[in-house]
Amino acid sequence: MIKYVIKRLFASVVTIWVVITLTFFLMRFMPGGPFDGEKNLPPAIKANLEAKFGLDKPILEQYKKYLVDITKGEFGPSMSYEGRTVQWVIGYSFPASAKLGLVAVLISLACGVLLGILSALKQGKWPDSVCMLVATIGVTVPSFVIASLLIYFLAVKWRLLPPTGFKDWRFYIMPSIALAGYSLAFITRLTRSRLLDVLRQDYIRTAKAKGLSRRAVIFKHALRNSLIPVVTYLGPLIAGVLTGSFVVEKIFAIPGLGREFVKSVNHRDYTTLLGVTIFYSTFLILCNFVVDILYVVIAPRIKLETTEG
Repeated sequence: MIKYVIKRLFASVVTIWVVITLTFFLMRFMPGGPFDGEKNLPPAIKANLEAKFGLDKPILEQYKKYLVDITKGEFGPSMSYEGRTVQWVIGYSFPASAKLGLVAVLISLACGVLLGILSALKQGKWPDSVCMLVATIGVTVPSFVIASLLIYFLAVKWRLLPPTGFKDWRFYIMPSIALAGYSLAFITRLTRSRLLDVLRQDYIRTAKAKGLSRRAVIFKHALRNSLIPVVTYLGPLIAGVLTGSFVVEKIFAIPGLGREFVKSVNHRDYTTLLGVTIFYSTFLILCNFVVDILYVVIAPRIKLETTEG
């Protein structure tokens, strides 16, 4: 187990370094610069701004300094917020994305697993058809369409919920549903498919032959193995929704990390764009690392297979 954890941790660190390196050089090699969009900007002022952010130095020197700063937990000053650091931008915007994402994850897991179980147990009957219809809609309809429909009906036409903002629990409902749409549908289909496959296994037939009740067979034996793929999906799901959805946050005017990412792209804010990208990538990689460990705990046989491989 320890050998496996060390191996996965080393792979995660290397992956983070590769992401940092690729992102840094791709940003520097893109045409134009962060101050090229400023009209009537005197060359002397532009040179001073580039010197302030270290853009006048050789690119390898910039890269080396950036790696050293990252090891200290520093992402540099933001080019969009005067006197603010990238850490401040992330710290200010991430809590809103995290709160919204946490609610969306809970909705996806609770509803997705329940609908998947119901669909599998009622295969070929009308509950199965209804669950699969919901899953199909969630997969095929984009989040911005779901968000627009929710705003039109729940906020504009029926006036049940506020259309935009992020003040109290009512503001969480519509963006959370819109954000959870795809993942809920994916978990529903994943749970249904895996549970149907597990129910056909020999050990399930043996459990039934021993006289165990249907409830005990499903929840004690079948469901645990059925949820292994769902656990695997948790890594990218949690990282994706907790760090923010660009479209959903834009539609509902939520001051989250996704909005800051879009803003940094529009303003060519190198430091903020690079910092947010690295933060998101690192969060995703760490979530996958945790999921890999949970995967081994849930299914111990995978530990032996992975370690021997």
